[in-house]
Amino acid sequence: MRCRVPVPRHGSPAEDGHQSHDSSLPSCPSARGMFFWALMNIAGGETQEMPNAKILSEKQAIVESLAARLQGASAGVFVDYRGITVAEDTQLRRDLSQSSVEYSVVKNTLTKFALDKAGLSGLDHVLTGTTSMATSAADPIAPIRIISEYSKKMGDRFNIKAAFMDGQVLSQQDIDEIALLPSKDALYAKVLGTMLAPITSLAVVLGQIVEQAGGSIEPAAEEAAEAPAAE
Repeated sequence: MRCRVPVPRHGSPAEDGHQSHDSSLPSCPSARGMFFWALMNIAGGETQEMPNAKILSEKQAIVESLAARLQGASAGVFVDYRGITVAEDTQLRRDLSQSSVEYSVVKNTLTKFALDKAGLSGLDHVLTGTTSMATSAADPIAPIRIISEYSKKMGDRFNIKAAFMDGQVLSQQDIDEIALLPSKDALYAKVLGTMLAPITSLAVVLGQIVEQAGGSIEPAAEEAAEAPAAE
């Protein structure tokens, strides 16, 4: 591939003895870009023509963004979306957005680099064919629950490839169990209700005892406050 190597110029071509370069040629990639391109060929399994510096820079930026997204996610799901319709995809994105879940189609090779950079191993084998990714930084249950619901409705047209939570790859059993849980907020409310249940039950029992005795809790408390202290 022919490309243009930027050369510092201090004067006119006649003054420095250089011929002017063809500005129509793309800039040559940096050494870092060439190394990144070589790694992409190794990961992709086939040799491709080296892209210019701009394209390599864009791909590096995508990898950095994906890696940051993976590192900041409490949980995520990889999906084979090949059979989803436009209408279904629109509704899916709406449901995920309402639960603060980020969803996007990703390129397999770039995602492999991002996973490696994020320190997530054991997922490279699922990065084939069509791939999309749903991640959440706040609610680890939401992406797994919502994607699982759509997978059940669509069957083979929309399949979960893999999922992770807190940096660990989940088994299929883990995914199935987590998918049955309510949202994080609903789960917190349920746990809090369980914790407060004994206190609430005690208050009800005490109230019933006082009522059966012909009184109430409030007058009894007032009488106790007005009684003179024992001398």
